[in-house]
Amino acid sequence: MNDDKLKGKWNQVKGEAKKQWGEMTGDESTRLEGNVDKAKGKVQEEYGEAKDRTARAVNDLVDDEDRDNL
Repeated sequence: MNDDKLKGKWNQVKGEAKKQWGEMTGDESTRLEGNVDKAKGKVQEEYGEAKDRTARAVNDLVDDEDRDNL
């Protein structure tokens, strides 16, 4: 798991906790901040997934090219 995926998951957890705290205390601002943190985390996690997929695709191409040159 790369840093972006890990940070994304953390932001989602942090956002959910902040959202719940805002709901419990009636603090609309904190609840909304939690929603923003969750969304930010989801985007960051998806970015990390895309980076992983791209790296795997590049590695596969390089491996295929190496095999073709043997």
